[in-house]
Amino acid sequence: MSPRAEAIAEAARILQAGGLVGLPTETVYGLAANALDGQAVAKIYAAKGRPSFNPLIIHCHSFEQAAELVEMNADARAAAEAFWPGPLTLILPRKAGCAVSDLAGAGLPTLAVRIPRHDAALAVLKACGVPLAAPSANKSGALSATTPQHVAEAFGDEVALVLAAGACTVGLESTVLDLSGDAPAVLRPGGVTAEEISEVLGKAVLYDHSDPDAPRSPGQLLKHYAPSIPVRMNAVDLEPGEALLAFGHVKFMGIRGGGAAKDLPEESLKNLSEGRDLHEAAANLFSMMRTLDRPDHKGIAVMAVPDTGLGVAINDRLRRAAEGSAR
Repeated sequence: MSPRAEAIAEAARILQAGGLVGLPTETVYGLAANALDGQAVAKIYAAKGRPSFNPLIIHCHSFEQAAELVEMNADARAAAEAFWPGPLTLILPRKAGCAVSDLAGAGLPTLAVRIPRHDAALAVLKACGVPLAAPSANKSGALSATTPQHVAEAFGDEVALVLAAGACTVGLESTVLDLSGDAPAVLRPGGVTAEEISEVLGKAVLYDHSDPDAPRSPGQLLKHYAPSIPVRMNAVDLEPGEALLAFGHVKFMGIRGGGAAKDLPEESLKNLSEGRDLHEAAANLFSMMRTLDRPDHKGIAVMAVPDTGLGVAINDRLRRAAEGSAR
């Protein structure tokens, strides 16, 4: 599903005029604004209710456009060549005279940049001619948007236009790789793993579990992924009243006090991937959590997901959801 040329042109016009657009990408839908316009960026924070110290990802249409904003070192060039366009965000030092609003970078000396692997997003970026600040299109503390309907439900007329391009193919935000320090480090897991980056760079790339309340990158706040009801990870059975977010078969999973999980109604049972495919699970994660996030559910019990490959990113989001919903 691709937006028409007229919709692309209208999105570009709105962005150039300082408005907000729901922008499809391969990861999640973004809430996009002109990154050079501080007032437009402020509309993102206001609409999301987003903490001002949490920096935004800047989306570009080409390596050349990104290189006008940040200092591209050798590691950055190698990572960009291997993974751009794609779900990898690079944190790099801002160039002197960088025109991106300080608000978009939360006042940090670094900037988070990426090139999305999505035809509609790239078309809008090229048509408007400016880099776009585009965090996930959800209210701060709520689940990320993976369909245009999610964006419309969250923001209504706060967003001038939502470009409809179907469901996102990856379903998780991008991996955030910090290349601004002495050693490369993944600050947020996503669709590109640390192991894949290590292979490209020819050096160790570790996961950095820094203080989530003083984030250096987007998506490091614990409450960023919190639904309105409690989330319980690594569930082997269900408490009465809980919904189930499954991974794999549920044939032998029971409900305390009697009953079988497989007999739950459709609105209380969602399976990330019956075949235990982590890519399928990642694509389904936010949408299914959103579906189960209902006031008639006591909570959401989540079956164990392997903590390897994309499972690292999935479990990262689940832990944030569990800790955020408990506060």
